[in-house]
Amino acid sequence: MQRWIIHIDMDAFYAAVEQRDNEALRGKPVIVGGTGNRGVVATASYEARRFGVHSAMSMVEARRRCPEGIFLPCDHEKYSQVSMELQRIFSEFSPIVEPLSLDEAFLDVTGMEQLYDHPEEIASSIKERIKNELRLTASAGVAPNKFLAKLASDMKKPDGLVIVRPGEEEAVLRELPITSMWGVGKAMTQVLNNQGIYTIGQLAKADVVQLAKHCGQMAYTIHSLARGQDDRPVLTDIEPKSIGNEVTFPIDIRMASQIETELLALAEKVGWRLRQHGYSGRTITVKVRFASFKTITRSKTLQECTHFDEVLYETALHICRQIPMQEGVRLLGITVSHLQSGCGQLSLFDQQDQKRTAVYETIDKLRNKFGEGIVTKGRLVNLKNPN
Repeated sequence: MQRWIIHIDMDAFYAAVEQRDNEALRGKPVIVGGTGNRGVVATASYEARRFGVHSAMSMVEARRRCPEGIFLPCDHEKYSQVSMELQRIFSEFSPIVEPLSLDEAFLDVTGMEQLYDHPEEIASSIKERIKNELRLTASAGVAPNKFLAKLASDMKKPDGLVIVRPGEEEAVLRELPITSMWGVGKAMTQVLNNQGIYTIGQLAKADVVQLAKHCGQMAYTIHSLARGQDDRPVLTDIEPKSIGNEVTFPIDIRMASQIETELLALAEKVGWRLRQHGYSGRTITVKVRFASFKTITRSKTLQECTHFDEVLYETALHICRQIPMQEGVRLLGITVSHLQSGCGQLSLFDQQDQKRTAVYETIDKLRNKFGEGIVTKGRLVNLKNPN
């Protein structure tokens, strides 16, 4: 049976949602992201992209290139709600859906020939549903595997639909730059360029054994992809490997008390997210980026899993105190990994943990009902309400 994968990718998702919900923004260069001087662009509308603005660009550069742009902060709650509507639409076309982010997903539609004449019809119907029900546009790629489908969805944006049929792989891939491939970042691009490889077609014809001498085991993966070969399945239930949060400060922080307060706020957010998703974790990692952009990460693995704010904070604080703070801190982050479902192994005789669990259950019920900020630690009140 011929395998068919569809990749759906929303067009300028965050900006498009803002333009949909505010008529005054339509046709204007809208740029969504961190609006401070140290923020980065999350999404730029196609009107803004004409000025050279793109995602991951610094907001300072975006303002320089597009001074007449309309700069908006991310509204993750709104985008998540729209994403849930997207997932509902996807689920009506296939039971095998793998979300990649809020605005893109893979669908395995293999064997749907009894319902549709061709997978192209399925992709077209999904796009039409998104346009009619959500008043947004999406681009779609249809191909025999995930790699080709994702490449195809990006070829005719916005509102595109590209089909790669079996036997067309070489023709489609031949002239594409290697930078359009998964796993080929700046460093890998430079290594391949040094070998005279600039296009996917050139990579496909390269001697993979010789290539491995420069790229390691990754050479075999990208060489197979360059030949249009990808047997990865569409995964319907992907467990997260870590849960974390980080913050970039508008002004570098230096005082130990400031750093400790920010760590406490991060621990509270990460603990909340862990409990909301039903996870606990053993390894706590602290990330510190200094004013010079030097970045340090340090980790500590606990004997038992946790999702308690104070345990995350105390561990993060211990880690942070081992890092020499010789300059201002630009960014702080806390991440919890080695996750497991549930609350961890709590002893039946550990009354402290039982009481702590009961307290957090009450706090989380209040937050679910009235919002995350309804209950917070006294030390964080001024941080969350600076005015």
